[in-house]
Amino acid sequence: MTPGQANPLWRLLSDDRPRSRWLAVLLLAIVIGLALTPYIFPGTKALNVAAKVMIFIVLVASYDLLLGYTGIVSFAHTMFFGIGAYGVAIASSRMGPGWDAVGLGLGLALAVSLLLSLAIGLFSLRVKAIFFAMITLAVASAFLTLASQLSEFTGGEDGLSFKVPAALQPSTVHLEDIGFGLSLDGRLLGYYGLFCCTLLIVLVLLRIVNSPFGRVLQAIRENDFRAEAIGYRTVVYRTLASVISALVATLAGALLALWLRYNGPDTSLSFEIMLDILLIVVIGGMGTIYGAVIGSVLFVLAQNYLQDLMKLASAQAETALSAVPVLASLLSPDRWLLWLGLLFVLSVYHFPTGVVGRLRERAARRRPPGGKA
Repeated sequence: MTPGQANPLWRLLSDDRPRSRWLAVLLLAIVIGLALTPYIFPGTKALNVAAKVMIFIVLVASYDLLLGYTGIVSFAHTMFFGIGAYGVAIASSRMGPGWDAVGLGLGLALAVSLLLSLAIGLFSLRVKAIFFAMITLAVASAFLTLASQLSEFTGGEDGLSFKVPAALQPSTVHLEDIGFGLSLDGRLLGYYGLFCCTLLIVLVLLRIVNSPFGRVLQAIRENDFRAEAIGYRTVVYRTLASVISALVATLAGALLALWLRYNGPDTSLSFEIMLDILLIVVIGGMGTIYGAVIGSVLFVLAQNYLQDLMKLASAQAETALSAVPVLASLLSPDRWLLWLGLLFVLSVYHFPTGVVGRLRERAARRRPPGGKA
């Protein structure tokens, strides 16, 4: 019996095993933690942080398909993210709350992303990497400017607030008591809908990158001239990867808009989000969909709770630090961005292949010769 026949679960994942016991434990803990967040960490902030983690998992995994598996550096990824968010927001604000508005907005957003990604891919992927990156940056900047100035449609700098379908509204109670004092209202239903969508999208991306199509993308990343020489049309494969990545990013934007019930330029089109995506890919590990999961959790948790931890530590050590003004200033909660940047520099230094790459390397060194991969 082959490994794929003996392990139908791994066959579902295209036999893409974590290949590290610690990585498998981390992934399992993240899935269980996200599934049980409403029960373990009651409160609005914890739920919002967990929802942001899942949205970033989808967004970063879609970008990893471009950067990690195909070797394409693009700065237009947040543009597709914003298209998905604006599609749902504009349709819902004009048509009112309803699944027809969500469906129409998402459908139009996917169509626009498909056309734009095809155009960018076909006209730009023939140029060298740095020029392609500059082209995508210019297109993304132009789209951000349009979103800020077309206030009649996009709400301008103020953005758009809208109502979601009744089933997802917090005031809608589906079940009174589901345990631990929780009721299944629209907010909780939306959270678990987001959880299921994230899990499904990650599984689909795992299947894609471990399919023959994904293997060709990796061959193009390693040596595009050799891939072209053996008969693969590299521009076609790169364009398809760009389209798939853009469509998944559009889905992530739609999920963000539905969760926040609001969208604006800073929410989904900001260049800071693009920098966050790049950091998460590097921290988690490029060329590993699992890296998007690990990196998103680490980044979002640090982004949301590091300042709170510094406030707590500063309050505990206020007397001791008063004698050393410079140290007290450095440990002030207002300096949390400095320490966040330092943490990322240290993580990149100690994990040059990302967290996932480092864990797999350690597992490979400990594995006996001839052991299972």
